[in-house]
Amino acid sequence: MEPGSAAVPTCYRHPERETYVRCQRCEKPICPDCMQNAAVGFQCVECVREGNKGVRQARAQFGGGHVTVPRVTWALLGVNVLAYLAELALGNEFVNQYATSPFYIYHGEYWRLISGAFLHSQPTSAFAITHILFNMWALWAIGPELERRLGHLRFAALYLTAALGGSVAVYLFSAYSAVGASGAIYGLFGALFVMARRLGYDARGVVWLIGINVFVTFVIPGISWQGHLGGLVVGAMVAAIFAYAPEKNRAVIQWAGVAAVLLVLVLTVYFADPYALISEIQRQMGTQ
Repeated sequence: MEPGSAAVPTCYRHPERETYVRCQRCEKPICPDCMQNAAVGFQCVECVREGNKGVRQARAQFGGGHVTVPRVTWALLGVNVLAYLAELALGNEFVNQYATSPFYIYHGEYWRLISGAFLHSQPTSAFAITHILFNMWALWAIGPELERRLGHLRFAALYLTAALGGSVAVYLFSAYSAVGASGAIYGLFGALFVMARRLGYDARGVVWLIGINVFVTFVIPGISWQGHLGGLVVGAMVAAIFAYAPEKNRAVIQWAGVAAVLLVLVLTVYFADPYALISEIQRQMGTQ
């Protein structure tokens, strides 16, 4: 270097690289690999990281993370479809092993409370295939909207808790096995109504949707009204916890509420005697 000449600046992170570009905030020299786009010019990595700390992250309407792609909805659709393909490949043996069966649940096969909610009627007739088609259409139609308002985790909790609620109702009030995502779907219907009310929207369309489906539940034979109504009630309860939790400590209150609902469902399954309950209901009906 000749006397009096200025030294060539080098990147503060890569000293071997010459550069004449400087960070707009701290004026450190930065090479192309360290340049981060800013409103004006470029900033260094540290300045961008420091600036992001003060930026409030977008949130879902009821406290969850911001959702751009409803990944949980698509994942649930995929799991249901894969389970249906497994039914087609493996037949009745697969269904009998994972269906929501009060008898086997009573004898300790508790996984059936969830696994049965991902199975559907096998396509033994043109009508039977509508079971999975309707449930998946409903999940595709309303799942993304609810997931965007709740965030991924809260939506997953809503769906799975409603599914569990439907299975617990089957366990308590039915002597027969059941399959289907209908309990979870009815839970989404209940959540849609609760959130419409919470946000001040006209909920009459949702009321008609629920009313028609409940009517169909009792008119068409072979449909598990227990699973449908159990999912509807539990889904509405969980949605109310999410929607009406106060702003202060909202996340803590929401998850504590969901945990309380789960605890009640678990204790109900553990301590209830469904056969005694069904016998008492039948006795009471016989005396009327």
